[in-house]
Amino acid sequence: MRGVPEEIPDAESEQVLARVCAIDVAKESGMVCTRIHGPSGRRVSRVWQVAATTNAVSDLATDLVAAGVEKVTVESTSDYWRIWFYLLEAVGLDVQLVNARDVKNVPGRPKTDKLDAVWLAKLTEKGLLRPSFVPPTPVRVLRDYTRMRVDLIRDRTRYWSRLEKLLEDALIKVSSVASTLKTVSTRDMIEALIAGQRDPRALADLACGAMRGKRTALIEALTGRFDAHHGELARILLDQIDRLDTEIAKVTQRIGVLLDQIDPPPPPQPPGGRDDASVMNARRRLAEIPGINTESAQLIIAEIGLDMTRFPTAGHLVSWAKLCPRTIQSGTSLTAGKAGKGNPYLKGALGIAAATSARGKGTFLSARYRRLVKRRGKGKALVAVARSILVIIWHLLADPTTRFHDLGADYHDRRVNTIRKTNNLVRQLEALGHTVTLQPAI
Repeated sequence: MRGVPEEIPDAESEQVLARVCAIDVAKESGMVCTRIHGPSGRRVSRVWQVAATTNAVSDLATDLVAAGVEKVTVESTSDYWRIWFYLLEAVGLDVQLVNARDVKNVPGRPKTDKLDAVWLAKLTEKGLLRPSFVPPTPVRVLRDYTRMRVDLIRDRTRYWSRLEKLLEDALIKVSSVASTLKTVSTRDMIEALIAGQRDPRALADLACGAMRGKRTALIEALTGRFDAHHGELARILLDQIDRLDTEIAKVTQRIGVLLDQIDPPPPPQPPGGRDDASVMNARRRLAEIPGINTESAQLIIAEIGLDMTRFPTAGHLVSWAKLCPRTIQSGTSLTAGKAGKGNPYLKGALGIAAATSARGKGTFLSARYRRLVKRRGKGKALVAVARSILVIIWHLLADPTTRFHDLGADYHDRRVNTIRKTNNLVRQLEALGHTVTLQPAI
C-alpha cells in the first residue's frame, strides 16, 4: 500500500541564513558564537565570551550590526536572557528566544558552553529552532504590572489565612459564623478585640446587616482567650493587609492607564448610538465571555497581546498555552501525552474563568462542562472549557470587528442526527424484546 505524499510547507523560521549569531546564556556572562563565510568560502565559527553587563552587551550589539548578522538566537536560561534580548533588540537586530529544552546538545558529545554555543548557531543557520513568544515592549510593561497585581493578591490572601489561624489560636471562631473575615462587621469585631474589648455580647453588638440575625451564634463564637499578644500580632497582620490593599489599588489604576495606550477606549457615542464591535475595545469584548471579568481580560491581554498574527490559528495559541494534550504517534499506536506547564498566569486566569462559567447555567460553556464532566472528570472538563475560552479569545482578537455570541446550552442537542438517534433507540428496545411502533407527535 502506498500513501499519497503530503506536502508540508516550511515555517517562516525555517530558513537557511548566511550570517547568524547564538548566545549560550549564564548569569555572569554569555558564550557568543557567530557563523559566517570565511576567506576560503567555507563557513567559520567564531566563539568568545562576553560579560553580562549593559556596556559589554551594547558593544556586542554594535559589532553584530556591523557584521551584518541576520538573526540572533538567545537561550532562555532563567531570567538571565533578558539583558541580551532587550539590548540586542533595541539596536534593530532580529532576535529570537528559544527554549533550552529544545536546543539540548546532541547525546554523545562533550557538554561545554563553547560547544553548546556552536551547536546553537548551527541550528540557527539551518532554521531548525522554534522561537518562543516574546511580546512587544508596551505589552511586556503591562504584563509586569498585571503579574505584580496577581502576586500582591496572593500575598494578601496569605495574610488573611494567617489572621484566621491566629483567631483559632485565641479560640475565636468568628470565621465559622461569618462568610469571610473581610466583612465590615468582622473587621469591627477584630478591631475591638485589638483595642481591648473582651465582652462577647458587646462584640456581637457590632454586627451589621444580615449578621445581626446571628447574634446568638456570634456570642458563642466570640467567647475565647484573646490576650495581648494576639492583639499585637493581629494588628501587624491587619496593617499588612491594608498596605497591600493600597498597593493593589495603585497597580490596578496604573494597569488601566497602560491599557488605554495599548487598547484605546472607543470614542463616546451619542444617545441611541451603535453598540457593536466597531465601537468597543478589546477589553469590553473579552469581558462579554462568560466567566471573564475586567481584571481577567486585562491579564489575558497582558499575557498574549493584541496581535494574533504571532499565532496563525487558534490551535497554535492553545498549543502554546499548553491547554491541549501532546500527540504521540508511532506506527499504529496513537496516544496523548501530558499537556505541559505553559504560562502559569494565563492558565490561572483561564482556569478561574472556566470554573466560573461551569457554575453558570444556560450557556454553551456551562453545557460543555456538564457534558464532559460525566465521562472525563472535573479536572479534564475544566481544561477543555478553558481551551474553548481561549479559542473564543483568539477569534475576538484576530478580528476586531467581531463580538462574542453564545451558541446556547442546546447547541449540541440541535446538532444531533435525529434519524440516527431514533434508529439506535429502536434497536436497543428491540434487543430487549420489545416491538416498537413509531408515531409522529401531534
